[in-house]
Amino acid sequence: MSKPLSERVEFSGAQGDKLAARLDRPVGKPRAFALFAHCFTCSKDIFAASRIARALAERGIAVLRFDFTGLGASEGEFANTNFTSNVDDLVRAADFLRSEHQAPAMLIGHSLGGAAVLAAAGRVPEAVAVATLGAPSDPGHVSHLFAGHVDEIEAKGQAEVTLAGRSFTIAKQFLDDIAESKLDASIREMRKALMVMHSPIDDTVGIENAGHIFTAARHPKSFTSLDKADHLLSRREDAEYAAEVLAAWASRYLPPLPAEDLPKADQDEVVVTETGETRFQQAILAGPHRLTADEPPSVGGGDTGPTPYGLLMAALGACTTMTLRMYANRKKLPLEKATVRLRHNKIHAQDCEHCETESGKIDRITRELEIEGPLEAEQRQRLLEIADMCPVHRTLHSEVLIETELKD
Repeated sequence: MSKPLSERVEFSGAQGDKLAARLDRPVGKPRAFALFAHCFTCSKDIFAASRIARALAERGIAVLRFDFTGLGASEGEFANTNFTSNVDDLVRAADFLRSEHQAPAMLIGHSLGGAAVLAAAGRVPEAVAVATLGAPSDPGHVSHLFAGHVDEIEAKGQAEVTLAGRSFTIAKQFLDDIAESKLDASIREMRKALMVMHSPIDDTVGIENAGHIFTAARHPKSFTSLDKADHLLSRREDAEYAAEVLAAWASRYLPPLPAEDLPKADQDEVVVTETGETRFQQAILAGPHRLTADEPPSVGGGDTGPTPYGLLMAALGACTTMTLRMYANRKKLPLEKATVRLRHNKIHAQDCEHCETESGKIDRITRELEIEGPLEAEQRQRLLEIADMCPVHRTLHSEVLIETELKD
């Protein structure tokens, strides 16, 4: 799979400041664009954001993640921002994608960023899917982070608050804004597919918030438990799990790669190309025929088609039954139906009595024939021998030369 591309971009935020952003995109034309909003006082480069953006880009979905006004590499004063201005920044980010590339079909938000995408969803009509990770059901939830400074903020108009080892100025207008911002109506009316992801042991934003969001939303809606994860998804395996699930879920709602963007195959040619619909899904064009290949969920695939080994066994099986049919017709045998069952695994070479390889592991394909019809024992035995004469069987047993070159 080609490594996603990542580029720095910037756009004007709701208050006129330049906001720093990063666009992670697949090689080739993206299937769709997504917008990612980070957690309160975090930045676009937090591990969860970068990992999820990369995972989606690997699946053909371009992701724009940016620093809100006054945070990270963006211009502006954090003290002059609030939840409403964050939502406005999100809408400006969507405007940027719409004008420069394509409007976002998906909105993703982590923590307070999750609350922001819920509030902004109705203002991005092209978005069909919304996902939250560890999001509060009420923006006012973040006030507990500086509960010991509320009196000072009320008396002086602002206060210096230390959050995650960094100092931030929290103004009274911020407290007033989050107290007035409510999400229930926005969640109920957004009419978009929703994925709520939350850890049951999140001690920053309790799991009850996920329940409130899920209950308020209309279908289609889904919930994924980020079991054993902390609020920031700081462990690699937690962020990667969230990314895998999110990418698989999104594929149900985003448009597939247009057929005109897929390569064409000549009559005697097979062309295989990534679709971007799941992490490993491939479009296979064999002349005028189109097939799909994928991997199972256990290795990060979407299980939308057979695996490469599944296709290999399918080729051997199809060749076997075709060969049996040709022989039976030519010899006028009463063969009514032939079925082949195949399985592939690897075994130790020392366990194979008739193999030339003496060490390591070898591939083993077991092939079971089911032959129906009033055939005599001798005829059935002959069909068993004919099965080994199918062209694909011979190819697999012969020396094969595969030449690979890069196209200019």
